[in-house]
Amino acid sequence: MTAMLDAQSLSMAVGGATLVDGIDLRVQAGEMIAIVGPNGAGKSTLLRMLSGDIRPTKGRVALKQRDIRLYPARLLAHHRAMLSQHVSVTFPFAVEEIVHMGAGDAGRAAAQRLVDTALDEVGLAHLGARQLPTLSGGEQQRAHFARVLVQLACGEAQHGPGLLLLDEPTSSLDMRHQIDLVEIARRRARNGTAVIAVLHDLNLAMRFASRIVLLHRGRLAVDGGCSEAITADTIRRIFEVDVDIDYTDQGVPFLLPQTMRPAGAPTA
Repeated sequence: MTAMLDAQSLSMAVGGATLVDGIDLRVQAGEMIAIVGPNGAGKSTLLRMLSGDIRPTKGRVALKQRDIRLYPARLLAHHRAMLSQHVSVTFPFAVEEIVHMGAGDAGRAAAQRLVDTALDEVGLAHLGARQLPTLSGGEQQRAHFARVLVQLACGEAQHGPGLLLLDEPTSSLDMRHQIDLVEIARRRARNGTAVIAVLHDLNLAMRFASRIVLLHRGRLAVDGGCSEAITADTIRRIFEVDVDIDYTDQGVPFLLPQTMRPAGAPTA
């Protein structure tokens, strides 16, 4: 099966430090992948390389069998949409105006239905006229997510299923809106969109992702299903925390942290 995204031997070195080291990753249409790992593991750097935002020191990324570097910026925006970790807007744009920006050069009237749908989906329909800087951090994050959803919808209307990249999208959200956001992403995956999300909450990742990519010190430590990727031994070795792992009635694994392992303590 042809991959939506095919990354080969991706590496990124900056100032003598290797941030990402030789990672291979193939992503199919309809997959929902969570990238997890400790702080400094290279998660956001990897995502930015996969998006075409930064060029790897070594390796290549192919999106729909085409080198991502060969896409003109406007065409690339039609095939992949990315919610960055930090988005700062200080100008007094209304929420609805921000979300309309996702439609690019599509006419305002033509995009209005998509904008209305996205605002309703993220729970901000009642705040469309509010200036973005007056919203809470979590509300602003949901507004930017709505913008990205509009961008994705516009691109997929012309080119079929695309790629949705999310960098720590739940960092400012309360529990309910964390679940809402990943549910929205999972619905897109069911319709053929390939979704890759950097997540810190391992329980959230195991609950919603079909596949876990675990990074450690810039390298790929594990790539597989939830039960394969998240084990007590792996968490102890990589995160230096002892955990108990149990399962819900639906068979979804979840972990309960117990104690931090003292520095220098044996891993097993």
